[in-house]
Amino acid sequence: MLKVGMVGMGGISTSHVRGWAQIPEAKVVAVCDIREEKAEAAAQATGGTPYLDFDEMLKCETLDIVDICLPTYLHADFAVKALDHGLHVLSEKPVSLRREDVARIYEAASRNQRRFMVAQVLRFWREYEVLREAVRSQRYGRLLSGQMTRLGNTPGWSWDNWMRDPERSGLVPFDLHIHDLDFLIYTFGKPQNVVCHRARTTEQDYFHVIYEYPGFFISTEAAWYDGDYPFQAAFRFQFEKGLLEYKGGKLTTYLPGGEVQTLENEKDANVNGINLPATNGYYNEIRYFTDCVLSGKDCEKVRPEELETVLDLIAVINTKG
Repeated sequence: MLKVGMVGMGGISTSHVRGWAQIPEAKVVAVCDIREEKAEAAAQATGGTPYLDFDEMLKCETLDIVDICLPTYLHADFAVKALDHGLHVLSEKPVSLRREDVARIYEAASRNQRRFMVAQVLRFWREYEVLREAVRSQRYGRLLSGQMTRLGNTPGWSWDNWMRDPERSGLVPFDLHIHDLDFLIYTFGKPQNVVCHRARTTEQDYFHVIYEYPGFFISTEAAWYDGDYPFQAAFRFQFEKGLLEYKGGKLTTYLPGGEVQTLENEKDANVNGINLPATNGYYNEIRYFTDCVLSGKDCEKVRPEELETVLDLIAVINTKG
């Protein structure tokens, strides 16, 4: 039985807790958060021992895996510390705010012969997997254009308001847009050109980016709006012989001649909270990571060079925006 320790028991950790609960070969035995109430609540949910200090958890527990759900600016340092402690590491996205941390983390994983993976969940999200397969197989002919949206309100619930701090969260490019950008790099590779427009104030941040590839372009938008704007994530991809649209948590394919196909909802999809649609994506990524650990294989589905490309393009966005 793989023993898992989780650190950072805020919003996204709920999705990880539910994912680990479905892995028969693993068990969360320890949880850590500097907020006592969060550590205690997580201990009740998992049956794990609560800790307020990460170093104490590492000292007191015999672990196999650390799952990092901390604020962005802490990911790299905690990952390297856990790897150097001889543990496998799954970390929430993004890998870091700094490109040089990618090599630092993977060097630590290699040096200690441990597995490391960033939980870029769209790579494991069924509707996005269907889209990627359609692109790669050319099931509907050549891709002509794409559009991806990820919008929400400016978060006011984060610990110490860290999400509103550009030095700690990186704001919208790192918190929201990185999901869609990572999927684009995973599916299409690096674009030829990037065109960016941004509208930003102290209370909100919106940007629109067009990624240009040979023969097609993908238009993206991401935002934190100042107001109670409901979260939404969507895509629409135009092929020669079909249109795939993901909207309201449902994937619909529009075919020539008027035929419409709707992908059935996932069976027993997890309800993940924090305005996320029901999906087994979080379970799927944890299942994949666990299988890599058990088999002793690297997590090839999320490659360091792709993570570096994503960070390079965010740097371009920030420069142009």
